[in-house]
Amino acid sequence: MFARGLMVGLALSLAAFGQGSAADLAADGYKRPLAPVEAAPAKPVSFFLFSDTQVSYRYSFPAAEPGVPNNNTANPLDGRDIPKHILNISHADAWEYGTNFFSLDILKSGSQDPAGTANGPGGQAVVYDFGATEAYGLYRGSLSLNKLIGTTAFTYPGLVKDVSLSFGFDANTKNTVFGPEKRDVVGGLVFSVDVPVGFLNVAVHGYKEWNRNGFAVGPFRSVEFDWVPEFEIVYSFPLDGLFGGFPLKLAGFNNIVLPKGNGGIPGTAPTNVEFLSRTNLVLDVGKLVWDQPGRLDAFVGFQYWRNKFGVDKDIGFAQGGAGPGAEEKSFLAGVAVHIF
Repeated sequence: MFARGLMVGLALSLAAFGQGSAADLAADGYKRPLAPVEAAPAKPVSFFLFSDTQVSYRYSFPAAEPGVPNNNTANPLDGRDIPKHILNISHADAWEYGTNFFSLDILKSGSQDPAGTANGPGGQAVVYDFGATEAYGLYRGSLSLNKLIGTTAFTYPGLVKDVSLSFGFDANTKNTVFGPEKRDVVGGLVFSVDVPVGFLNVAVHGYKEWNRNGFAVGPFRSVEFDWVPEFEIVYSFPLDGLFGGFPLKLAGFNNIVLPKGNGGIPGTAPTNVEFLSRTNLVLDVGKLVWDQPGRLDAFVGFQYWRNKFGVDKDIGFAQGGAGPGAEEKSFLAGVAVHIF
């Protein structure tokens, strides 16, 4: 391939030189000197191999929240249906040695999930008549072991493209009586599965969480959970070939956090296995309408969250739990704009 390209390039160069020489011959048959040609300035090499920043809006219904029961059903463990408007900004990039991903959700609940505070007058809890607002951010980074060591020892054709060090954190806050202030760190390995199209990454992490429980008294409001294993699966598969070139893809993730204890709060039920799954069907509207791919997306999806934040969905208030609302089955619809 290299030899063929070299010969083609040489032939084109010679042809160009011949055309230029003929044009420089004057009518008197004497060849005029060639004018000097300035070289085109070299384009700067980007640090990032890939970079994408997007802003999106999605509507989620019916969402749910642990400890928010539906008082209109006979089952005391049923959660209340909560509509949510969610604004997100996210950034993903790849560079020579790894990747970075950052995401920030601003989630506005309907009044079914009311705002409040545990620090009202006289230290009493106060519940407001409008919906709560939550901010949830996360970061994930990776460093390729193949690139760091300068080897291909972590590539297994047909199975794994690469193995990378993986690390990151989550943080949230929400203006409810419970007043969560989740802080967690993760660290481990991520395996880039060798798939024919798209990507599939599987991460195995150690997970450590700190949080806040506004219902607890005294020193127990600050909560520290046990170190536990955590697993993350992230994927994106183009579907163009299945629909005659229609610009669709299937994208999503699955998270599993094993039971992390009860945070040391007396009388509080232990946590259970937390499972979160979200799958989106994404349409590249920019490519479909304006032939400008990667500019504007529309998507629909489904999210299933069992034992949300580790809260056991089958343990009610009487047993020291907050099971009502700890299982979420929510439909999603939204749009995303890729800004740079």
